Amino acid sequence: MKVPPFLPALLSLPYPVRTRPSPALLKAEALELVVLAGHVLLYPTGITGERHAASDPTVLTDPPDLTGPTNPTDHSAPSAPTDRADSTDRADRTGSAGRAGSAGPRTLPGSPAVPPPAVPVEPTTPAGDSALPVEGDERPPVVLLHGFVDNRSVFVLLRRSLSRHGWHHLESLNYSPLTCDIRTAAELLGRHVEEICARTGHHEVDIVGHSLGGLIARYYVQRLGGDQRVRTLVTLGTPHQGTAVAPLASAHPIVRQMRTDSAPIEELRRPAPGCRTRFVSFWSELDRVVVPTEAARIDHPDLDALNVRVTGIGHLALPVHPSVVAAVRQALESGEPTGGTEDPAGPEGPAEAGGTGGTVSAA
Repeated sequence: MKVPPFLPALLSLPYPVRTRPSPALLKAEALELVVLAGHVLLYPTGITGERHAASDPTVLTDPPDLTGPTNPTDHSAPSAPTDRADSTDRADRTGSAGRAGSAGPRTLPGSPAVPPPAVPVEPTTPAGDSALPVEGDERPPVVLLHGFVDNRSVFVLLRRSLSRHGWHHLESLNYSPLTCDIRTAAELLGRHVEEICARTGHHEVDIVGHSLGGLIARYYVQRLGGDQRVRTLVTLGTPHQGTAVAPLASAHPIVRQMRTDSAPIEELRRPAPGCRTRFVSFWSELDRVVVPTEAARIDHPDLDALNVRVTGIGHLALPVHPSVVAAVRQALESGEPTGGTEDPAGPEGPAEAGGTGGTVSAA
């Protein structure tokens, strides 16, 4: 019997040894399924974009005219009042019934009608919008950027937590799942940031990006001059060094750009001298989307970056787990640039810039 030529080579390959999953991995996988189910329910609520309040809260729309039309040629005015007192007052304004010596105030013929006293109106914000920053608020707006085929609903718990802890202006940006290029999405993010700064009066923003969202934000900061606008960039499970997972999803161009050898990843490896933005990268040792998991760390000599290891949870749970949410708040609160010195980025205390910023235990 002739031996097929490929058989010796096949037998020489190392045989994959199946290892029993650890209890921590099983627990993390179960949590991933729970998070996925909850996110599927919330996903429709985040499909539409956010509506924003007016840029100047002191500019209010004019109150309705309670004195009737002042232009007699305005045919859109309501019909003449039937009330006797209103008819008399109307006659006085036109001068057809003016009599000298009558008691009470009177409008001279041809004079404009005197409007009633203005009623103070408090500026309102549409439901679901964040309030504009109050005077003396030094915290910049926070922009939340979702991952691949996701939307802003993934940040519902993080957004609620930040709002309860004093962040007054929170923004979310939905980019289309049909977006095929990281550079295009980064340009869209740049326009969104400029609009936020113009609307709020802030010169800087903070950004929190999950997965692909963090990669888009980093490209904006590092390659498009966004470090002039972004004070702190926090990434959650972002494949900063590329990922080898999801070969079937590689049919989508933007997924191919997340590979280790893609052009955008190579551009992010280039020198970035003078980059002003501070980076905090949260990476999970049980992440099944970023492969290897250490690829979610930022390792760049020109960037002021802290890497925080998360234990006990997977990729989908990073934006919603209470321990990570608390650590993100801490990272945003300590947003002053470190300048290459030590800075606390994790609950276990200070760490050197560019190294490990502590460990978040989510077990």
